[in-house]
Amino acid sequence: MPKVSIIVPVYNVEKYIEKCLNTLVNQTLEDIEIIIVNDGSKDNSEVIINEFLKKYPQKIKYLKKENGGLSDARNFGIPHAKGEYIAFLDSDDYVELNTYKDMYELAKSEHSDYVECDFLWEYPNRVKKDIGQEYNGKHEMLEKVRVVAWNKLISQRVIKKSKIQFPKGYRYEDIEFTYKIIPYIEKVSFLKKQCIHYVQREGSISNLQNERTIEILDVLEDVINYYKEMNLYEEYFHELEYTYTRILLCSSLLRMCKIENKEIRNRLINLTWEKLNTNFPNWKNNRILKEKKNIKNLYMKSVTKLTYKIYTKIFRRI
Repeated sequence: MPKVSIIVPVYNVEKYIEKCLNTLVNQTLEDIEIIIVNDGSKDNSEVIINEFLKKYPQKIKYLKKENGGLSDARNFGIPHAKGEYIAFLDSDDYVELNTYKDMYELAKSEHSDYVECDFLWEYPNRVKKDIGQEYNGKHEMLEKVRVVAWNKLISQRVIKKSKIQFPKGYRYEDIEFTYKIIPYIEKVSFLKKQCIHYVQREGSISNLQNERTIEILDVLEDVINYYKEMNLYEEYFHELEYTYTRILLCSSLLRMCKIENKEIRNRLINLTWEKLNTNFPNWKNNRILKEKKNIKNLYMKSVTKLTYKIYTKIFRRI
């Protein structure tokens, strides 16, 4: 059994895939398997992949499928993962050479089934550190976790026991996957190193805002319904309410304000406000929002029907 399986979805990334794979085949943790899932690429990605496959046949497992999107490619790779732990890495990103050795050894030493590391936002002209908050227990995890899949090392046992998959056909797939798997996580460790280079490129899904930006509402609805189905909604109500509010009033609202089409932008902004106040009409009295004093909470507490419109005009200019 390999120590770590790294699932790498690939779709038309011929400019980036070589750098990504170089950092994986040269990992200081030797007992790994790299599962490349070619999601119907139309460029020269496969040519580059085949060159690596010839050089590293013992490390690379190559899978091909018709295009189905990032979530579908990750889901396709999971049943093929034989590692004790599973990691996900996007093919336009890359990692430090000690990444999976450090994460695996930390997981083993602390008997953890989930390890989170810090990362770097890599822009064309600058680099920004992303240092996460540490948290204890599932309640704090739901409140504070960074909802990206690619800076985590997760026990294969947890992933396969939970049967959680990435939602096919939606943006914000990491949000749904992360929040749904939280009830199954017993022990989390934190590697306080920036191990992942999160490359920001023009035209990527994460940087393209349009009508699909509203899919965040469907993803969050799926999360809420999942907790209800698992009879966990009441237990985690305050964290779910707070997280729903924070996402809609902060990151999601900022993205919607970047939509160029005015009619679509205004419709989605209004729908966001309506959904927030329908699903959580008493969100302003949320315990976490009231008790924890930080800039983000102060901003959220200041939001009313009137100031909401003012903030959207300000965010539009940012």
